[in-house]
Amino acid sequence: QVQLVESGGGLVQPGGSLRLSCAASESIRSIVTMDWYRQAPGKQRDLVAIITSLGSTNYADSVKGRFTISRDNAKTTVYLQMNSLKPEDTATYYCHITTAYGTHYWGKGTLVTVSS
Repeated sequence: QVQLVESGGGLVQPGGSLRLSCAASESIRSIVTMDWYRQAPGKQRDLVAIITSLGSTNYADSVKGRFTISRDNAKTTVYLQMNSLKPEDTATYYCHITTAYGTHYWGKGTLVTVSS
């Protein structure tokens, strides 16, 4: 059973930066997209950033210009560089991978808290 493990969350002051990582426990074939979602307490889980197998990226409007998604295909790892963090970025961040076979993998999440 493939597992996705996120890391890099924590407490940061407004304006600060964090880099999230998500690594798969084993190689995953035919990845179509790798993405990051986030869920704040009492709210739905929303897509934050997505990167395709060809390297195309897209972002939620709320994070454009501040967050950058990237991937390391050789390591089946996806990253999320988060800069200029705001209190409203506080949430649990989840990585997600979709394959061409229709398989979806989810991590268990990493908590990001932006507070002074």
